Amino acid sequence: MKIALVGVGKIARDQHIPSIAASPDWKLAATCSRQGSVEGIPAYTDLDEMMAAHPDISVISMCMPPVPRFDFARRAIAAGRHVMLEKPPGATLSECHALEDMARKAGVSLFATWHSREANRVAAARDWLADKTITRCHITWREDVRKWHPGQDWVFDPGGMGVFDPGINALSVMTKILPAPVHLLGAELSFPANRQTPIAAQLQFTDNVSADFDWRQEGPQTWDVEVWTEAGKLHLTHGGEHMTIDGVEAGADPVVPGEYPGLYAQMAQLVRAKEIDMDLSPLRHVADALMLGKRIETDAFDW
Repeated sequence: MKIALVGVGKIARDQHIPSIAASPDWKLAATCSRQGSVEGIPAYTDLDEMMAAHPDISVISMCMPPVPRFDFARRAIAAGRHVMLEKPPGATLSECHALEDMARKAGVSLFATWHSREANRVAAARDWLADKTITRCHITWREDVRKWHPGQDWVFDPGGMGVFDPGINALSVMTKILPAPVHLLGAELSFPANRQTPIAAQLQFTDNVSADFDWRQEGPQTWDVEVWTEAGKLHLTHGGEHMTIDGVEAGADPVVPGEYPGLYAQMAQLVRAKEIDMDLSPLRHVADALMLGKRIETDAFDW
């Protein structure tokens, strides 16, 4: 199937373009971006112009930041194209619900992607926990914003989500593996004195579930999920790439290894089945944190 990329930035170059190139399901047929292009692929700066020039492109993958994404996705759906949304699927819950309504009326597929759910051991963790009694869960998601978003001020602007840009990855894993849903009880959010979004967050959920997000960690990065049960402790490390049960390696690799290759395989299935997957539970937890969170001012942040 022919697919187009809208937004050719860091995430597109690091993940989307290699995953499409390696997939048996997709052929990259065009790009639309103000700043980037792919050698040998028709490039456009206007979405409507691209769609008019390529009526045979049935799927469009949206890779730009969340704030401008709604209008691009709306126009693609109106043109009868299937749409794949980079995480988070939108800047607000309301616009995500609106896109789903539009897609259902248009009869096209729509996919809110959560790439961390496709890490190698996340499905195995979900399966192991399915019949267990969980006594505690703690998530530690600490990384260096300077490494992953160098100079990208939009992450600290309204709608950029701040530390919830990576933190939502942790929440996507949490909502995938826990056998019962939880909801937020409270949060402490640390905002740099000169920024509009938090750089760190401490979250407390029901059922003794907690999370620690921080965007200031230098050196080795930490993406861990620990779950204590009556049958032992499950530990996901490296964002879900590895899993241990009481310290012993466990779990099997998925059928399609790799986070973004897994997403593109799922999108192919959705398009063929004419289905929609708009699970918004990770974004809902972020919205709850921003509503319930206690604001704490911390040191100014500059690149």
